[in-house]
Amino acid sequence: MNEIQLKKAQQFKALHEQNGLFVTPNPWDAGTARLLTAVGFKALATTSAGLAYSLGVRDGTAAFGREEAILNARQIVEATHLPVSADLENGYGDRPEDAAETLRRAALEGGVVGASIEDASMCPESPIYDFALSVERVAAAAEAARALPFPFVFVARAENFVHGIQDLDDTIRRLQAYEKAGADVLFAPGLRALEDIALVCQSVSKPVNVNAGMKGFAWSLADLERVGVRRVSLGGGLVKAALVAFTKAALEVQEQGTVHFVEEANSLDLAQLMFAPNQNGL
Repeated sequence: MNEIQLKKAQQFKALHEQNGLFVTPNPWDAGTARLLTAVGFKALATTSAGLAYSLGVRDGTAAFGREEAILNARQIVEATHLPVSADLENGYGDRPEDAAETLRRAALEGGVVGASIEDASMCPESPIYDFALSVERVAAAAEAARALPFPFVFVARAENFVHGIQDLDDTIRRLQAYEKAGADVLFAPGLRALEDIALVCQSVSKPVNVNAGMKGFAWSLADLERVGVRRVSLGGGLVKAALVAFTKAALEVQEQGTVHFVEEANSLDLAQLMFAPNQNGL
């Protein structure tokens, strides 16, 4: 741990304690981290989807592991002066000890000051860990977070809705248990109905994160703040938007024989944004 990481940790913790909502957009490499920093966000979070797509594999299929996730986090941390939280999927192992070790290594080797761990098993036949094991995993990760020499924001994720399990009661039951087990932030990705999001916020006392980067998500930041959301992420939304634009441009050349896309592509000086020095002098 160094003074820079300590300062980032304190800044990140303070963002969760202030009034109102803040956004942690999700870069997938150093370049996109620099762009999001230049735009003016206050914190960033890595994305397993973005890392997966950059590696040419599907997200959520255990196609990459702990080492790749930590290296990706380190590259993003080194590209920005902002606090960075890591998407650590399920902790890259089924045991509570795996979740704890992944979180500890992400903090000490990856340089992040926050991280999320989910209760998804990566097993298609039984996609969500059973309740007791899920709580044990959260408790182990929370203990590892508290043992770090700086404040660390640990996010516990209840993944029911991502895997087609439309059970709000069980999702809230899990989030409440994860809060008691020591999580600092609660997150149920896949929620789209504003009344469901509001009920989750009312059911716990810790800050709630919402993923607004999903297809069919209709709510503004003002809507989310009104029902009690404290933190918003975009998940794979930005990387998907980038890849759609990339694919459309390639198809224009291949199918139409034109390069009109370059007009919009050259309308913003990306190089200036990406390579402007940040507050660490990078």
